[in-house]
Amino acid sequence: MSELTGSRLFAEMLHGYEVTHVFYLPAIMLGAIAEMEDLDIVRVMTHGEKSAAYMADGYARASNKPGVCLAQQIGASNLSAGLRDAYMASSPIVAVTGGPPINAHYRHGYQEVDDFSQFDSVTKMNVRVDHVSRLPDLLRQAFRTATSGTPGPVHLQIQGPHGQVANEKTSLLPLVEQRFKSTPPFRPACEREPLLQAIELLKNSKKPIIVAGGGVITSGANSELIEFAQKMQIPVATSLNGKSSILDSNPLAVGVAGTYSRSCANQSIYEADLVFFIGSHTGGQLTVDWSIPATGTPVIQLDINPLELGRNYPNQVSLLGDAKTVLQQLIDLAPSTQENTMWIERIQFLVKDWRNQFTSLMHSDALPIRPERICYEISKALPKNGVVVSDTGHSGMWTGAMIELNDPSQRFIRCAGSLGWAFPGAMGVKCALPDSTVICFAGDGAFYYHIGELETAIRYNINLIVVVNNNSALNQEIPLWDNVFLDKNSLNHRAEELWKFKPVNFANIAESFGCVGMRVENPNELAGALKKAIKLNKPVVIDVVSDVNAFAAKAWIPKDTKNAH
Repeated sequence: MSELTGSRLFAEMLHGYEVTHVFYLPAIMLGAIAEMEDLDIVRVMTHGEKSAAYMADGYARASNKPGVCLAQQIGASNLSAGLRDAYMASSPIVAVTGGPPINAHYRHGYQEVDDFSQFDSVTKMNVRVDHVSRLPDLLRQAFRTATSGTPGPVHLQIQGPHGQVANEKTSLLPLVEQRFKSTPPFRPACEREPLLQAIELLKNSKKPIIVAGGGVITSGANSELIEFAQKMQIPVATSLNGKSSILDSNPLAVGVAGTYSRSCANQSIYEADLVFFIGSHTGGQLTVDWSIPATGTPVIQLDINPLELGRNYPNQVSLLGDAKTVLQQLIDLAPSTQENTMWIERIQFLVKDWRNQFTSLMHSDALPIRPERICYEISKALPKNGVVVSDTGHSGMWTGAMIELNDPSQRFIRCAGSLGWAFPGAMGVKCALPDSTVICFAGDGAFYYHIGELETAIRYNINLIVVVNNNSALNQEIPLWDNVFLDKNSLNHRAEELWKFKPVNFANIAESFGCVGMRVENPNELAGALKKAIKLNKPVVIDVVSDVNAFAAKAWIPKDTKNAH
């Protein structure tokens, strides 16, 4: 039997798992990186380990295939920090770092810090590869773990600061388990009895509501969700991760719920007499720290992970299984006719009332430009198969509430909480979906984090569009500082130092990197800029000068939240 180096085996296994891109910062797995030369794997060298992790994350969320990122030993801490967002968003990633050789332990080896444990809290699996013979089975286990159940990141520490143990030879074969090349690898069905119980509860409910989470997207269950909701006439709210599971134009859609939300969605869930969570962690952001649904509201929960069933709400019925499979089971069992006319009318009133409150802002000609108008223009410009990638904070609030998807082929992918994620994340999305229009929405504070990756975008022809909401500030912080500086008349000029930036023209910066830069100061020029950017098929930065005093609406919550779950 012929022998392979661990490097060749690693490269062939990635190829077997249909990995098209790896994101890395040298020097790590040099032999493997070289071996990818003839395997059509694009090796994207970034300007930071966090960027590499974020790109792998965006790639994974867009493709449902594990994203792969690598860093040498000294960069491992940065890479682990970059996995935090993927872990919170249940995104499958295979992260690889170097590790100290055994004979260097406890001897002040160059650049040695014990960073292995830093991966424990942000991965599903954290293992050392101390001998080349363990590389194939642990790499298979990595893909198996990343994609199975609730997806998530895994970490392999390859012995040697640069993963040099992979340079050794092995007679083992690069065996690949095709099932685990994408999510979900398994589609378990639910037992019949809880399905019947769920249908009965939904039939007898006067005001039921579905809350669709990111698990619906991961499962590819959009069409089953809509069919089931329409068959039983149940309105649908979503989490931010689940936003693209139902079009805003659907009469049953009430929008994104939670902290970054539409008030009509939160009100609808609070008024419901039965809440059906599908593929959701029922976490604090979705439920505004568990203040909605109202205490005592009956809950049905469908999840592929048994540990999530009843974690935050005592379920009336727990449905264990894959969202797409179980929803089809429910469709088959559901009655042919179901009427919730009064409840649907109430839902549609709440949605209409929300729209009436924000229509003027979405069409505003105010100067500086309102962020709501920016979102409105992105919604109009986004073509079929287009993807909007949003940063966190105000960016997540505005895009989650204001961006409207007008075609089932469109996607919305959001940052799970790490400011600055969206730009490199969107680059990963574009690598996964090269033929799709990818529009990143980020504030200037977020864009600053990884602005150097503009050079990476040019170098690899990653032709995305970045819309910078440029208000020269971290303006979400203004109310927080105002609360601290109570005597604003005398101290506000000093408080500004804590959240305000110098004015910067990001279009000029983009041009200096070789990208296309556009600066928009008039809202009526934004549609034309977006249209032009989409046609160019180049890396484009649209610098939109926006109103620093524009604040996203706070989440609607019931007045009495003392008895939250």
